[in-house]
Amino acid sequence: MQPLLTACEVQGAWSDSAGPQWATLRMERGAKEKNHQLYKPYTNGIIAKDPTSLEEEIKEIRRSGSSKALDNTLEFELSDIFYFCRKGVETIMDDEVTKRFSAEELESWNLLSRTNYNFQYISLRLTVLWGLGVLIRYCFLLPLRIALAFTGISLLVVGTTVVGYLPNGRFKEFLSKHVHLMCYRICVRALTAIITYHDRKNRPRNGGICVANHTSPIDVIILASDGYYAMVGQVHGGLMGVIQRAMVKACPHVWFERSEVKDRHLVAKRLTEHVQDKSKLPILIFPEGTCINNTSVMMFKKGSFEIGATVYPVAIKYDPQFGDAFWNSSKYGMVTYLLRMMTSWAIVCSVWYLPPMTREAEEDAVQFANRVKSAIARQGGLVDLLWDGGLKREKVKDTFKEEQQKLYSKMIVGNHEDRSRS
Repeated sequence: MQPLLTACEVQGAWSDSAGPQWATLRMERGAKEKNHQLYKPYTNGIIAKDPTSLEEEIKEIRRSGSSKALDNTLEFELSDIFYFCRKGVETIMDDEVTKRFSAEELESWNLLSRTNYNFQYISLRLTVLWGLGVLIRYCFLLPLRIALAFTGISLLVVGTTVVGYLPNGRFKEFLSKHVHLMCYRICVRALTAIITYHDRKNRPRNGGICVANHTSPIDVIILASDGYYAMVGQVHGGLMGVIQRAMVKACPHVWFERSEVKDRHLVAKRLTEHVQDKSKLPILIFPEGTCINNTSVMMFKKGSFEIGATVYPVAIKYDPQFGDAFWNSSKYGMVTYLLRMMTSWAIVCSVWYLPPMTREAEEDAVQFANRVKSAIARQGGLVDLLWDGGLKREKVKDTFKEEQQKLYSKMIVGNHEDRSRS
């Protein structure tokens, strides 16, 4: 089964007069002629931040406010307060965490939205073009995609249920693998997903853990349409529950009850038992625990890195020019999100399989998780952040505040100790 639109057709459509660059240039010219503001000031960042340490910045503040060098003023100075005040104002104005949970801002209009702040002015020609796009996406592509999605999900439920009744053995594993791959690939076609897989020689193997950055629920079918994985997740009700119960009959997926998910030791035990059996499928995990807007990678939860299994990192990067895959769960429900996906022109992404990584002798789980995260961010061209994605719904933990206090205290106390020795 072929995609509804091939990669060449999609790229060709965007390279002609209906492309986003042409549309953007046309709107820029029209806005300039009518003296309208097209771009929001500071779209790509309000504040320019240099990667300097706390000590270096405070030293600079002291030098700018006094002729004395830092070495001669080792005690607390009132000017130090300005560093923390400035950092607080910067965080309020340009919070590098909160903006990771809203859709990525584009430099060009992708013919999908007319409500973007930067592109409020639209000419008659572009309005007509946008209207034709709506008719094509909603009246032609959407029905076909819904039909494909219904076919894929139905086949997955029926196929895994039938395979589940077969006796355990190689034949059952063979059928289960191909049923899963077939159904996931149909679902990928339902999104007109155009995926480029790199370095397939590094694909996850049995007895390992596949970890990837998380942008969308469709990350699962993006990866599962190219490989055979055991899923890990919480038991759901409704349609999702029906699918989970059917899938687990044919494949050793790891589903947890709601009460079990909170028990970190039980989860680790179940995962350890799974990966110790080298005949079992690799486990697919998204350690961030929430969806990030395809611009960065946030803190990986350490649980997946404590069990001593080989980790297979995967970097996923979507091209928002054809459709935004990011799921803002606080703004859109699952049905609304899927509707937005199925009414996009296409979902275009690249997947990189990185070489397997193992925990080194001197590393703890957190250091190992950070090393894997950095490799994924570097390969996918994403920003590597230390912040916990849980801040999407929770307040900043006191430990983060205490860390800054300790850094400042260490600088002051350390200077006092140096002076006493001299």
